[in-house]
Amino acid sequence: MTALLEIMLIGLSGISKFMEFPGKKEMLDRMGISADLLSRIGVVEITVAILFMIPRTSFIGAILITGYLGGAIMTHLRIGDPWIFPVILGVFMWIALGLRNPVIFSLALGKSATCQKTDEVAR
Repeated sequence: MTALLEIMLIGLSGISKFMEFPGKKEMLDRMGISADLLSRIGVVEITVAILFMIPRTSFIGAILITGYLGGAIMTHLRIGDPWIFPVILGVFMWIALGLRNPVIFSLALGKSATCQKTDEVAR
């Protein structure tokens, strides 16, 4: 699941920000984004995706990707484009992190990580 997310963030989205393709100028004009800014956005996207990929930094990477996707949602809403894909990607990312580190699900359900370990020791 994490690998699929990384392919989407780095391979399909991040790297494409550095490539030329038909309609790119029109798309950027519609979004109000300069080509220089798009390159910076690509660097940020690839960086946070790499942080998410590394187990030791995956939690901070998930938080940063959530912020990044919030910006993507705002951009799509501002110009009237469909905005559901960044939401789906964000939910998918947190589920992937939860599957790698089940404590995430416990915290999301309002249970503290220390209480969960105490319950496991008591059994």
